[in-house]
Amino acid sequence: MSFPQRRLRRLRRTPSLRRMVAETALRPDDLIAPLFVREGIDQPVAVPSLPGVEQHTLDSLLAEAERTVAAGVPAVVLFGVPAHKDPEGSGAWDPEGIVQRAVRALRSEFGDDLVVICDLCVDEYTDHGHCGIVRSDGSVDNDATLVLYQRAAAAQAEAGADVVAPSGMMDGQVAAIRTALDDGGFGDVAILAYAAKYASALYGPFRDAVDVSIAGGGDRKGYQQDPRNVRESLEEVRADVAEGADLVMVKPALAYLDVVAAVRAAVDLPLAAYHVSGEYAMVHAAAERGWIDGDAVMAEHVTAIKRAGADLILTYAARQLAEQLNSNGL
Repeated sequence: MSFPQRRLRRLRRTPSLRRMVAETALRPDDLIAPLFVREGIDQPVAVPSLPGVEQHTLDSLLAEAERTVAAGVPAVVLFGVPAHKDPEGSGAWDPEGIVQRAVRALRSEFGDDLVVICDLCVDEYTDHGHCGIVRSDGSVDNDATLVLYQRAAAAQAEAGADVVAPSGMMDGQVAAIRTALDDGGFGDVAILAYAAKYASALYGPFRDAVDVSIAGGGDRKGYQQDPRNVRESLEEVRADVAEGADLVMVKPALAYLDVVAAVRAAVDLPLAAYHVSGEYAMVHAAAERGWIDGDAVMAEHVTAIKRAGADLILTYAARQLAEQLNSNGL
């Protein structure tokens, strides 16, 4: 007996057939590797809640970047962990701040063979853990914070960044940064806007990696998006595009595939999605207990993000996935 579905089964019969008709193809070029660089250490420091991830010295950062480039991953995004923090987060724009030093080292080592993206925020550098200037009532002063972002953007561009990635979700941040870059002679530096960034519970391991805790047990729900909403994310994205973003991002990715798909349908700019620390760590935790095949699940999750419409995926599994793709595909 013949069934209409049989033609679909015929094309699943062998790996080569499945590969030939695959609708979604994950490539190393689709991946961006987040890397952490820490001031004041002489050996890499493992992040227990992010298996396989380390806070790097400048030397170990270069070694990890070398492995990443060799695997075919085209870009890294840098997060800094300073030795000292203050209320404004001045290390974010200090010419000798840890990220600026790391950018210069990467640019010297790799030239244009590696796209260097800098996360642009101050939360890693502030002693209160918020993404900007905090008023006496505990709220974040949006407009005063924009000035800090402009300083950080100029410092990162001067160090040699290809792309700056404002992640603080301040209103008007893209326009302010674009103005600062253009006025400073850095018109070729692109902006990857964290345009739809949610106040998610999935960021815990990341905060371990950057040594951030929010003062007084606070949160960022006043300026990051409500996980219950989709339509407002489209408004945020459209605003960032209008202000001059060159690329836009949805964060988190896996738990927000509907948002990724909606943004993909709404805009034609390159779309990134951040496979965040909690999404990554849960796969490792289950794999360590023998409950799942960790490599297979990680690949499935990241492929799903690509299938939903992301052009670029920030993931802590970037190098490992690229190596897997290079050796035997997915």
